[in-house]
Amino acid sequence: MPRLEISLLILALLGGGLPLSGPVQAAEPAPHCESNVGSPPVLKELKRGLLEGYLAQDARPDSLKLLDPPPSPGSAAFALDEAVAQATLAVQGGARWQLAARDADLHFPAAAGIFACASGIRISEEETPRLYTLLRRTLTDAGLATYKAKEHYQRRRPFLNNEQPICSPDDQVELTTDWSYPSGHTSVGWAWALILSEIIPNRQDQILQRGREYGKSRNVCNVHWHSDVQAGLLMGSATVAQLQANPVFRADLRAAAAEVKAQQTLNPNANGVDCALDQKALRP
Repeated sequence: MPRLEISLLILALLGGGLPLSGPVQAAEPAPHCESNVGSPPVLKELKRGLLEGYLAQDARPDSLKLLDPPPSPGSAAFALDEAVAQATLAVQGGARWQLAARDADLHFPAAAGIFACASGIRISEEETPRLYTLLRRTLTDAGLATYKAKEHYQRRRPFLNNEQPICSPDDQVELTTDWSYPSGHTSVGWAWALILSEIIPNRQDQILQRGREYGKSRNVCNVHWHSDVQAGLLMGSATVAQLQANPVFRADLRAAAAEVKAQQTLNPNANGVDCALDQKALRP
């Protein structure tokens, strides 16, 4: 199935697809037995592979209340946005650009590998099914948390101003009619970084650093302003804070941590992930 066809809904929710009349409403999560740590529960798919999240609509952080308006043209904050956008153009075609292009893909199973090098484990449906499902569900929560502000402010993306290439040209038509503030990809990436740093505390610094770089990838891609990314970081944090009060999420978090610990014990040096691009792109 073509990449664009399977990605329409996810891109729309996360700032890279067709506009929606309103966010898809996730069903209330069904309770499941915490002791059944061997396999994830059976969950509803909203559409085209997007799993229901943990948070009901009224439990998600309200981006319109939490965020200030995006910077106005002519302001010092918008001058910074423009300066960051201009500076990132210099890396087009290089390793950092290639990593940003890979980061742009939030479709599973590819998205499960974003933090593989930072976390030191291979995350997959076969090897870590509880963690894999947890990431899919929290993608929905963190992505939808950005939507009220996106729809309200309807901010245009930087490539429409500077007319420079983006790192995911197949998405350009959809991004042209979708909104920039805040960055949904950044909200998801930072939420994942916070979650993974709790599950794998001995790799906390590496994971959080990769989470920050994931947000910067949206600047490098020329699809988000600097202030979009900063707002996305806040929404990712707010989403995880809300998730911590959700008993189903907390149970799944513990199950995922146990799953990762078992994998680390059985295969302490068997990550098997190619980290060459990450190392080249993110070297100091």
